[in-house]
Amino acid sequence: MLFEKILMTLLILATLAAFASRSRDLLGYLQLGKDEDRKPRDWGRKFKDQLVVVFGQRKLLQWSIPGIMHFFIFWGFVILFTTIIEAFGAVYQEGFHLPLIGRWGPLGALQDFFVIAVLASIAVAFIIRKIQRPGRFRGSHVKEADYILVAITGIMITILFTRGAEISLGHFPYDTRWTPASDATAALFEGFSLATREALDTVFLWWHSLIILAFLVYITYSKHLHIITAGFNVLFTSERPKGALKPMYIDIEQMSEDDQFGAGKITDLTWKQILDGMTCTECGRCQSQCPAWNTGKPLSPKLLIMDERDALFEHGPALLKAKRSGEEAFQQLVGQLEPLNPAVVEDEVIWDCTTCGACVQACPVNIEHIDHIMDMRRNLVMGESRFPKEMQPALQNLENTGNPWGQPPQARLEWMKGTAKQEELKIPHISEAPNAEVLFWVGCAGAFDDRNKKVVYDFAKLMQIAGVSFAVLGADEACNGDPARRMGAEYVYQMLAEQNIQLLKEHKVKKIVTTCPHCFNTLFNEYPQFGGTFEVVHHTEYLAELVDKGRLRPKGEIQKKVTYHDPCYNARHNDLWKGAREVIEAIPGTEYEELHRHGHTTFCCGAGGGRMWMEERMGKKMNMERTDEALASASETLAVGCPFCNIMLADGVTERHADSQMQVRDVAQLLLQSIEFHPESSVARNGNGTEGYPATQETDQMTGQAIGPDDPQTTE
Repeated sequence: MLFEKILMTLLILATLAAFASRSRDLLGYLQLGKDEDRKPRDWGRKFKDQLVVVFGQRKLLQWSIPGIMHFFIFWGFVILFTTIIEAFGAVYQEGFHLPLIGRWGPLGALQDFFVIAVLASIAVAFIIRKIQRPGRFRGSHVKEADYILVAITGIMITILFTRGAEISLGHFPYDTRWTPASDATAALFEGFSLATREALDTVFLWWHSLIILAFLVYITYSKHLHIITAGFNVLFTSERPKGALKPMYIDIEQMSEDDQFGAGKITDLTWKQILDGMTCTECGRCQSQCPAWNTGKPLSPKLLIMDERDALFEHGPALLKAKRSGEEAFQQLVGQLEPLNPAVVEDEVIWDCTTCGACVQACPVNIEHIDHIMDMRRNLVMGESRFPKEMQPALQNLENTGNPWGQPPQARLEWMKGTAKQEELKIPHISEAPNAEVLFWVGCAGAFDDRNKKVVYDFAKLMQIAGVSFAVLGADEACNGDPARRMGAEYVYQMLAEQNIQLLKEHKVKKIVTTCPHCFNTLFNEYPQFGGTFEVVHHTEYLAELVDKGRLRPKGEIQKKVTYHDPCYNARHNDLWKGAREVIEAIPGTEYEELHRHGHTTFCCGAGGGRMWMEERMGKKMNMERTDEALASASETLAVGCPFCNIMLADGVTERHADSQMQVRDVAQLLLQSIEFHPESSVARNGNGTEGYPATQETDQMTGQAIGPDDPQTTE
């Protein structure tokens, strides 16, 4: 007995020493990364994330069967940690039990339940991995997962047999009425002698302990390191809004060719990005949701993170050794490192990303894939001037004319003329209407793309019908900078952002409405990074508000089956999807049909992340994948709430020769159609929001307000 205690003590000490040595190296790897402020500030949010994401397994439960499987395995380890303590305690003391709760029947019942639940979950995991073989596991270290599943199975079986042996020997601390599984296992020992049962108890107890000790060391060298790091990765998740990128704060006047931008080598990744790599579970959920991967592109968010981690583990030992030798030796070795692109991650992988956020949404451990990709893009664009050739004109246009179309500023007013059959809108410049209810941010697509000119015209018409006092920036408006930022040209973005923020502040703008989710996201989530904080509303939400308040009253029936495509930068990045549906459902006669992928799980049209200005050279075009899904819904109208989605999906319908089968229309256009059939269904209002004259009366084209018979304006 003394020998067993000594041997177990030595094994525990050796295991802890190996674990501590590996942990020291892993912490050292984190210190190889660049510094990044991830100090938690909103502790309420952090506590909620730990409860919901880590302990509640919310993101895993988005996938019902695999989620439930992992839920039981996770909570099995939490609850069954008590059996691990009991097992090691039993080596040192026969009949050992936990203080206070060690004889509590409900604890014994929980232990029994989770042993069976974990074993059942392991069986499901093997069926999924070995029989179903889903594509999301492609590229994962499958053998590592197999080893871990076998080890967990061994742990569960030895728990059961150890408990059964203890029951047969009378050492079991719980009332067996609470532990039916263990009690059933004890029946297997009834035919053995006392000596044999004691020997079997010792064998199973030691096997259990040895597997646990080996498991503890092995996880630090495998993808199952996430067991340790997941909680920390969730804790240090960015507190930025979901749609906001990490700012760089470039001093444009002091920029030089020697400046380092983004991530060019593995040591240019931040410590949090390195922690992301250590936390990757290789589950492939990000990969399965990625629109690029799903349409035959090289980009897999999972493989990207794995490639970075593998490169770190390959070069990490030498880098740590050099760093401990001194800064000069470290910098010399860093200078010899291979570049991240294309040695670790191919350039094409980086440019395939639409920044739609599907990967981040799906990741069960809050890995921030977009930050990795954007830092590499920034290095390629600003550090190496290496990017897809078709980006060059768009970036030059953004610098020279303030819009990617390359149009002169005065052309931003052309949309107000409408078509030949429409009256020209007279909308004041913000300087002429400083007390306007809202500023209408038209956006580049709304101003320059012919299809979207009709959308912004119709939306402006709706605001006039509703009696909204609004103004525009006209020729003074410049691109918000989203395309430049997401293409990696942070300096161009910052130039545009600072210019726009200054202009908005000069005119004391408080509330902005826009038809573009990208404009919305940038103005609302990213301009505050540079001192520009404004109230920003997307037009679908604004229209829903106007309808709800009775300022717009759709009465004309549209006998169409309608479905709605959620823009990524609304639904996924900003949790906005209700407004569009409320507007559509308020239109009489419409039959609403939800697309298979909608809301948080929407599928990207392919234009985000600056990809509107790039070519898709591999696989199926993303807009065609989404178009095919929309056509399969058998809807007659595909409603959209984004100018880029409008372009991409309308082009997709045309390419499928399905224009007679499905129309692509903005939510504003559908609403206006219903109202224009019955113009008396709307109510004009004056500037302070009270009801004015019926909307069928003549309206002032500058303010959209009704002109009554006694109004002095009628005599002008």
